[in-house]
Amino acid sequence: MDAPNTPTDADASEQEISLPCVMTFNANDPSGAGGLSADLTAMASASAHVLAVTTGCYIRDTTKVHDFIVLDEESVSDQARCALEDIHVQAFKVGFAGNAENLSAIAEITSDYAELPVVAYMPDLSWWEEVEIDQYLDAFAELLLPQTTVLVGNHSTLSRWLLPDWDSDQPPSPRDIAQAAAVHGVPYTLVTGFNAPDQFLESHLSSPETLLASARYERFEATFNGAGDTLSGALAALIAGGTDLQNASAEALTYLDQCLDAGFQPGMGHAVPDRLFWAHDDEKVVELAAEALKAAEAELANAPDDMAGIDTPAQDKTRGTS
Repeated sequence: MDAPNTPTDADASEQEISLPCVMTFNANDPSGAGGLSADLTAMASASAHVLAVTTGCYIRDTTKVHDFIVLDEESVSDQARCALEDIHVQAFKVGFAGNAENLSAIAEITSDYAELPVVAYMPDLSWWEEVEIDQYLDAFAELLLPQTTVLVGNHSTLSRWLLPDWDSDQPPSPRDIAQAAAVHGVPYTLVTGFNAPDQFLESHLSSPETLLASARYERFEATFNGAGDTLSGALAALIAGGTDLQNASAEALTYLDQCLDAGFQPGMGHAVPDRLFWAHDDEKVVELAAEALKAAEAELANAPDDMAGIDTPAQDKTRGTS
């Protein structure tokens, strides 16, 4: 492939881009729970256009992963560079890359666009062989973490990976994990699954120096597939749309909670987040539309004469996330 043709700010300003664009590197999940299925629906819900680069394909159902078919690094690189030579993107998301070679190819691409934020998600890899897990985690830490803006993952997954020698009776705090990630160059972590009293779970956005934001939600009785990809996909889309990190994290977490609350069980295994809950909740849509119309009518009635006929506010680009 030719050298990257990185669009300049002037080039971008000349283009009429109606939606922010996010490139995601992830695997296809035929169960529809996670992977590219989660990225496409979560990012679309946050009004982003998705450039989906396939790294491989799970052989899985809603109960477990049976196998994984990985694409070679040249195929992954060619997919991405062909799209990037044509389309200006505002952010990258990295999900499951499949092997160390693909991580190397992705890291080379993101380094060529170093000005863009990278949201990296580390899924649970317990279904994989131990040797493959170790190789993947080592490559991720060496190649991709130095380019990662926000590392997203479950508390237990990130703790086992980044703090393997932790021997305290107390689990690692958000700052402990952030400090461990910072050793590899990561400035921020968004960690889910902290146990809290009264059947609650907490999520924390943290830097090595301070806790930046926290959210607490009731624990769901069901076990879900695809929650982490849903959260990281929404976060990448919101950042690409210009939302600052703290607000993007809060909106993405609220969106995930709503997805899980509306989740369903399509098969005989785990539940799946309903990432398009906002699109078919007819009663809620009607209610919100009525409230918006009432507010608009009141605003118009109180507006000065010289403001009559002005355009209504643009639609919130984070529909379904608040």
